[in-house]
Order: sequence, then structure tokens, then C-alpha cells
Amino acid sequence: MRLFHRFTILGFACLIAAGCARFRQQGPSPDEVFNAMADEYIAGYLAWRPQAGTSLGYHEYDGRITDYSRASIDAELKRLKDFERKLAALGSTKLTRKTSFDYRLLHSSVRGEIFGFEQREVFTHDPMAYAQAIDLTQYVKRDFAPLENRVRSIIAIEMQTPAVFTAARANLDAVLPKPLIETAIDVAEGQISFMEKDLPLAAKAVTNASVLRDFEASNKLALNELHAFVKWLKEERLPRGDNSFVLGPKRYRDMLRISEFVDLAPESIFELGLRELKTEQERFLAAAKLIDASKPAIEVFRALQREHPTAEALLPDTRKNLEAIRQFVIERNIVTIPSTVRVRVEETPPPFRRTSFASMDTPGVFETKATESYYYVTPTEPEWPEKQKEEWLTSFNYYTTDIVTIHEAYPGHYVQYLALKNSGASRVAKICSSYAFVEGWAHYTEQMLLDEGFGKSPATASREEQVRAAKYRLAQSDEALLRLCRLCVSIKLHTQAMTVDEATKFFMENAHYEEKPARQEAIRGTFDPGYLNYTLGKLMILKLRTDWEAQEGARFSLQRFHDELLRYGAPPLPLLRERMLKDEKLWRDAL
Repeated sequence: MRLFHRFTILGFACLIAAGCARFRQQGPSPDEVFNAMADEYIAGYLAWRPQAGTSLGYHEYDGRITDYSRASIDAELKRLKDFERKLAALGSTKLTRKTSFDYRLLHSSVRGEIFGFEQREVFTHDPMAYAQAIDLTQYVKRDFAPLENRVRSIIAIEMQTPAVFTAARANLDAVLPKPLIETAIDVAEGQISFMEKDLPLAAKAVTNASVLRDFEASNKLALNELHAFVKWLKEERLPRGDNSFVLGPKRYRDMLRISEFVDLAPESIFELGLRELKTEQERFLAAAKLIDASKPAIEVFRALQREHPTAEALLPDTRKNLEAIRQFVIERNIVTIPSTVRVRVEETPPPFRRTSFASMDTPGVFETKATESYYYVTPTEPEWPEKQKEEWLTSFNYYTTDIVTIHEAYPGHYVQYLALKNSGASRVAKICSSYAFVEGWAHYTEQMLLDEGFGKSPATASREEQVRAAKYRLAQSDEALLRLCRLCVSIKLHTQAMTVDEATKFFMENAHYEEKPARQEAIRGTFDPGYLNYTLGKLMILKLRTDWEAQEGARFSLQRFHDELLRYGAPPLPLLRERMLKDEKLWRDAL
């Protein structure tokens, strides 16, 4: 018996040894291989884009800036292409469902980067790549390190500005798109204003005299470089500017397929946009009629715009109303808000006042040291004449301001950020995001919250309460008309030979914009063709909600849907459909 027992033990030992040998031969699982590759890719990605690393909350990248030399750009493009080949060789068929999701998300991000280098030609055809390269605001607005350390990082970046603008002159084509040149000039001049006025004020609190002297020298150097770059753009590139911003139908379709997993012909999306535009215009007219049937709809809307706070009450009123909206979201079980930390309503920092009247600024998803979130509101300037102040404040009428607060904070961008930060999503899912998801969600929440009763009165409400509800609907419809016009103009500018003048007219006629803001919107379409994604994302979320409700039946609730939607990060919505819907036949039917 003892002999038998001994051989049995030896037999088991041999089996175990053989199993271990096989395990060693097999090596890591496909999931482990992919995760190691993803970490390798992210490390290289942030090494070449260190300011993105700082923005995410990785402060080992502080004080660094991208090397824009031709050799560096070529090396990064080669790295991207090499990595895409490695991903293709790995494939996704042997990965688990969760890792396959990350694989496709990362693959989309890599291909999007390559598209930017090769098809969008951002470093040879877009001067904005360099005009906005020196972004120092995050070192001022967030207290993630002692001020002296942050100023040292500013100094380190400013000392590299000669290399940035030397590379810009060497890399940029002789003929550039005129709208992009004009926007780059405007962006650079905004940076100059910030570095001349606001940056020295922020650095003034540093007590180390040596650091202050270094800052004064580096800031002077950076300002000289920016002024020289603006002068170069105005004298050397602007006179030869043309309309070569156009992507064309093939590249436009590739852009949507790669970045958003939407493989539809641009003309099909345009036709959808036109139908939605007509429907929204009817909603706008109906809301205006409820308010005052005796006047044209646009006059009713302009009268609504005159109902705004004073310049002094702008921020206090916004703070009060923001809290009321947050409470409505909680009481009506709209979506889970994963944190009690409130958004801080503050004035928009000076560099961004030219381009934004309200915006959300959240910390990096991996930030641990400075976690404040700001809802920025742009006030009037003291030196403005009274007429200009009044015109500016019309954008802050009580109804539009609440709609924008819904979009930016509750339950829009801020809640989506909180859900991302607190989710169990992978590192890949927290870094790689979809334009259509992020802006589509925020735009979707505007309509959704009104549909759920915000600003609405009971059927038995007084005439005054019914008019108030109609004013909210009119303000929300106006925002939707703007986003629908963006969709239509983006496609027509880049695939149907629409001019900037024609695009300006389109915004004026269909979104009721005055000439100057209409032209700004048209110009944005030349360098941001993706701004069609506000509406595209909203429509895909509405379709997903309909399909998910049909799947869930009696288990469906709006809060469950929203919580599930926000659980996976911010991926392309057709990819998200594969995680949320069980019926494979529905996966590709995103619109």
C-alpha cells in the first residue's frame, strides 16, 4: 500500500509539473497580451503629447511639450502605424467580451490619430496645431502642486517656444486654408493677452525671487515668439489663403467610420439632418405660438432673450439655478450622481472669453490633487458700452441659461465626467472617448430633462405657468436648431462645395442667428467638421434608449438606462450598442 501510495503521489506530481510546463509554454493569455500592449501604447502616446498627460492628471508630464520637428512627427506617425499592425496581428477573436470592447476602442483611437496625421494633415495644413500648442492655463487654474512648482513648469514650457514656432514655419505648407489661418491668429492673440495680463498676476504670488526672474525672462521670450508667429501668419500665409479645408466625401465618410463607427454616406446623414431640422422648426413655431400667437416666432424669441439677469446678478443667479436643476435630477430619478461635490460657478478665464459664453471644465479623470470642477460663465466687461453689455446678456436669458446649465453640468457634461471617473471602466475606456458620445449626451439631456417635466406645469396650470414652460421649450428648441444647422453645414462644407458665405446664410435663416455669430459658426465648421456629432450623438442615444426599453420591458426605467449608458466610459455609440443590446440584429441600426 505504501508503495502504491508513493507512486500515486509521484504521478500527481508529474501531472502538476506537466501542467506547469504547458502553462509556461502557453504564456500570457490574449487578454494579458492586449492589456500590456495598451499600456505600452498609452505610455508612448502621452510621451509625445505630455500636455494631454497633465490634463488627465498624470503630473510626471508637467513642464513638458510636444516636439514638433519633422523628424519627431515622422517618428510618431511610424509608431502609430507600427502599433496598428501589432493590433491587427493580435486580433480580437480570442479576447474576452470586455477586452474585445477595449481592443476596438483603442484600435479606433489609433486609426483616428493616423487619420489626423495623414488625411487631415494637421501638422502641415493647420496652423492652429501650433497656435494652441502653448497651453498654460491648466497650471494657473488648478492647484495640483505648489505655485512655485507650477511656475517652474510654465518656465520650462515657455523656454521651448522658439522650437515650436521654428517647427511651425518649417512644417506648414505655403498655401493654407484661409479660415484656419484667421482662427489661428485669433487663438494666438488670445494666448498673448493671457500671457501679458493674467499669467504675470498669477505668478506674482511666488516668493522665490530667482524663480520670478526666470519667469519674467521666459514669458518675454514666449510672447516675442507668439507675436512673431502672428506677424508671420498675417504677412506670409494669410494673403495666399484658400479654401483647401475641404475633406471631400471619401475622407469625410472615413472620419465618421473610424471615429464614430458610423458607416453612412454623408448625403444620407444630410437628408436625415434636413428632416430633423424641419421637425425642430415646427417645434420652435409651436412653442412661440403658445407664448404669443400674434407675433412672428423670431420676435417672440427675441422678446424672451430680453428676460435676463443684470450683469451683477449673472453669477449668483446661475449658482442658484444650477442647484435647483441638480435637485430636480435627484428627485425625479433621472440619473445617479456619483458624488456630492458641487460644481463651482466662476467667471470664464480670459483666454477663452472670445470663444465661449459658458463652458464646463472638469479635472483630469486620473487627477487626485486638484479635483475642483468649474462651470465657467463669461460676464460683461466693465469697459463695454451699455448697448454691447445688453446684447451680451441676451445670451444669458433665464431660459437659455438653464438649458446650457443642463448641458454643461446637470445631468450633462459634469455628471458624465463623474460617472466616468467613478466607473469600473478600463484605463483605455477612460482615455479614449467619442465626440458623438460626449457632446451627444450633453445635448440629449437638454431635451430629455424638459420631457421629464423640468420647467413644465400641470395641465391645470395658470396661463402664466404654461407660458413659462413654453419659453423653456422655445429656448431648448433654439439650441437644437443650432446643432442641426451644424450637422447640415459640416456635410455641405466638406462634401457639397458650400462656401463660408453660404454657410453663414444657412445659420442666419435656419437658426435665427445674427450675421457675426452665424459667420463664427460657419468658420468653426471649416476646422471642426466633427461638430455634426452634437446632433448625431443625440439621435443615436434616443435610438438606443428606444431599443433598450423594448429589450428590458417592465424592468426599464430612465435612471437604469442612463446609469447603464454611462457605465462603459464614452465609446462610439454603435460600439456601445453591442454591450447594451442582446439582439445582434439591432447592433448596427444605430440611427
